[in-house]
Amino acid sequence: MGILIKIISRCDLSLIQEVRDSRGEAVPALLMNLNRFDKSHIYTHLESKRMGKKTYKEQYVYIYRKDMLQVQEQYQHPEFNESTVFAREPFIIRIHSPTTLVKNFVLIGQHTCPKSAMKEMEGLYEVFQTVRKKWKTENVMFLGDLNAACSYVTNKGLKNVRLRSDPKLHWLIRDEQDTTVREKTRCAYDRIIIHGKELISGIVPESALPFNFKEEFNLSEEEALEVSDHYPVEVDLKSNHRYLLRHEL
Repeated sequence: MGILIKIISRCDLSLIQEVRDSRGEAVPALLMNLNRFDKSHIYTHLESKRMGKKTYKEQYVYIYRKDMLQVQEQYQHPEFNESTVFAREPFIIRIHSPTTLVKNFVLIGQHTCPKSAMKEMEGLYEVFQTVRKKWKTENVMFLGDLNAACSYVTNKGLKNVRLRSDPKLHWLIRDEQDTTVREKTRCAYDRIIIHGKELISGIVPESALPFNFKEEFNLSEEEALEVSDHYPVEVDLKSNHRYLLRHEL
């Protein structure tokens, strides 16, 4: 848990996926230790319902600094039915961020099923249209393990996925990047995708990268895999000039 806390404490907001804790004890314990570790901020969280088509259930959890960000609304995409394309429905939040140039934006968190990754990514485009209308915003960021690489996608198939082909959607994590911990794999499964002129201009250029915590904390592959088999992907937003001045004085 120590390495995970160090990773999360680097960020104003994190999305954690594949939370499989039916007792509901892991996240409160993580938050308690996180707030003890970093006393300069106050961390809180939002969690989705437990989701999955069969007995396998998992949750999305957003952990964020409530002294830096405000979650204005949350939206769990409609649950599974016979026509749904998602194994786990997207978990969506609307953020107000006083300290960054772009003040209001939406996050769509998604963990696709590997076998239906392209189908789910196409479904995400429909979710995107729904959210734009629901909250009347163009500033939208997709994030999560989309399984958008290697054997789970094809170049031909991706060309027909609107989440990929729409020129107004910018994929910040590039295809050639590696978000996997295992040295024998090199796949950009995890992605950050953004839409909206205001949000695009509010991103720090070249800041979207996988965070190689194995290298950062001098871990062996075995030690790193105890934390996760994926590297987190991250991006920086440009700070509000007034906020910077206030903190420099």
